[in-house]
Amino acid sequence: MITDVRAPLVEHQQPYGTAYEQMLEKVRREGAYPNRERAEQAVRLVLAGLGRRLAGDERVALAACLPPEAARVLTAEIPDPRPLTGWAFVKELAERSGASLAATRWDTGSVLSAVAAQAGPDLLGRILRRLPAGYALLFGQAELNAAA
Repeated sequence: MITDVRAPLVEHQQPYGTAYEQMLEKVRREGAYPNRERAEQAVRLVLAGLGRRLAGDERVALAACLPPEAARVLTAEIPDPRPLTGWAFVKELAERSGASLAATRWDTGSVLSAVAAQAGPDLLGRILRRLPAGYALLFGQAELNAAA
């Protein structure tokens, strides 16, 4: 006997995977954004910017830690060899988005704290050693200066 087994139709499918939805929700809560769409705008802006700043093994390792949707945003950008301090990074994102420096700094911290949680302390340490000064605070970490 042949049976006709069909998957039930889902009326409202989520366009993203669960891990990305959870990341967006974390950013929405921590950033106090009014909705997920606004959180996603921040995620896309900041991850694209980070993709322009990060290269090498750390970039690959971070992409592997992120949900696929976020990893695609990060890796879609070609790394720029020009180093930017953390503050210059925020200023560049503000210029690209047309938002104020204060709003962009808020977006950056909200997104990068979620990225830090995804990366874990070991990878985050490697990323921070690769980036110029000023990024640790953006990731929600203490900025440690090497003793002279």
